[in-house]
Amino acid sequence: MESIFFLIVAAVAVISSILVVTCKNPINSALSLVMTFFCLATFYVMLDAPFMAATQVIVYAGAIMVLIIFVIMLLNVRVETVKRGTHAVMAGSAIGLFILFQTVWFLMKGSMTGKVGEMTKEQIISVGHVELIGKAIFTDFLLPFEVTSVLLLAAIVGAVILAKKKI
Repeated sequence: MESIFFLIVAAVAVISSILVVTCKNPINSALSLVMTFFCLATFYVMLDAPFMAATQVIVYAGAIMVLIIFVIMLLNVRVETVKRGTHAVMAGSAIGLFILFQTVWFLMKGSMTGKVGEMTKEQIISVGHVELIGKAIFTDFLLPFEVTSVLLLAAIVGAVILAKKKI
């Protein structure tokens, strides 16, 4: 049953990600991106990572998509009516097929190994995902966390200055 559910969610994720690229209306494209984010959150839940799933929904499907839709409305983006040249479509298709071939080749010829961490699955379940992530962020990765917060603050100030008509 889990495999069938995975295949259904994977199919929805692939279809919605294709719609992100092919939709002519930017709002429909953004909504398709939200659906892709929800499918990714479902994958995180299936991998026993509920904190990552909640973060995916809150940060990406919530906050980032609100910003994207705000920018689309602010810039007043119209639907593109210019027909694309056939050479651009052919070049894009060739690059896409090459990347697909390369991915399949690496998956068939290579082996997937991951780095084994210090914690076992039982220890992670007993302590909790959120506690371990919080300890890691505020001890080992405190400087990158603070640099990211300052960068986001600068981006917010820049967006307010650009959106404001008169200072």
